[in-house]
Amino acid sequence: MSVSGTMPGMPTVAEPILTDVFASLRIAVVVPCHDEAATIGKVVRDFSAALPGAAIHVFDNNSADDTAARARAAGAQVRQVGLQGKGNVVRRAFADVDADLYVLVDGDDTYDAAAAPALVARLVDDGLDMVVGARRDQAEAAYRPGHRLGNRLLTRCAGQLFGRSFEDMLSGYRVFSRRYVKSFAAHAQGFETETELAVHALQLRMPVAEVEAVYGARPEGSQSKLNTWRDGWRILMTIIKLFKAERPLLFFSTGFVACAVTSVVLAIPLFETYLQTGLVPRFPTAILCVALMLLGFLLLACGLILDTVTRGRIEAKHLAYLAVPRLGSRT
Repeated sequence: MSVSGTMPGMPTVAEPILTDVFASLRIAVVVPCHDEAATIGKVVRDFSAALPGAAIHVFDNNSADDTAARARAAGAQVRQVGLQGKGNVVRRAFADVDADLYVLVDGDDTYDAAAAPALVARLVDDGLDMVVGARRDQAEAAYRPGHRLGNRLLTRCAGQLFGRSFEDMLSGYRVFSRRYVKSFAAHAQGFETETELAVHALQLRMPVAEVEAVYGARPEGSQSKLNTWRDGWRILMTIIKLFKAERPLLFFSTGFVACAVTSVVLAIPLFETYLQTGLVPRFPTAILCVALMLLGFLLLACGLILDTVTRGRIEAKHLAYLAVPRLGSRT
């Protein structure tokens, strides 16, 4: 579900609320990094200024440059993650960092730190579990046409499979509640983690929203780690895997329908010949038709069984979600 919200640069609404938020809640800014020495110092300083009192956690993912040293010098807490990939970093960060709400942002200085108070205020005011910073690019180089098209296609694909979606499902700028983070079973390894983050919220029907945030081009000396075709393919495969894992009855029913229709189409000439002559001259085709129909019913049975298993797993995730007190709760 897409919900437009407060635009960046509107502190008059957010500031009174955020004063109370900073006083009562622990805010953690999680910054996954790989070779971001050119930008990480500025990112840490900008988010420290935008969210006073927040703890800045930089997770260095096998950087070959001095990313860790510059982050430390800027005042961040730096941790090392050996398994390569953003998904691995997010899994480690959500497990290790203890806070009331979490801000997830890339370390490439493309996301506007000034929008963070608006995202936090939206989460707290509306009692949400996730707020996505929907990218609004101001420069043509910030958001390449291929990436924009791929984002739209994958977002619509996920919306069709899971019932509702976001305008910018692949944004790397998000704010989460504690109950979201501690109920999220991360499986992704790379940039497909954004897809997994969105599907987790949609599956548990969490209250979510989007707030537009300025998205800028990478500064000079900073190189993108995203490969359009490779990572786009991995994201598409992640959607298909999640479709199979989270909607097994629909997934396997599609195979059942394909097998059944193919079997019937191939069998029509056989029945016509049999009615005319009383013979079945194309016996291999008859065997193929029976085999396809049996395969179809086998797929349907798998879907029914796995659907029951999936419902139990979703209930377990929902109970884990409910076990964490909501934001602001004193009990």
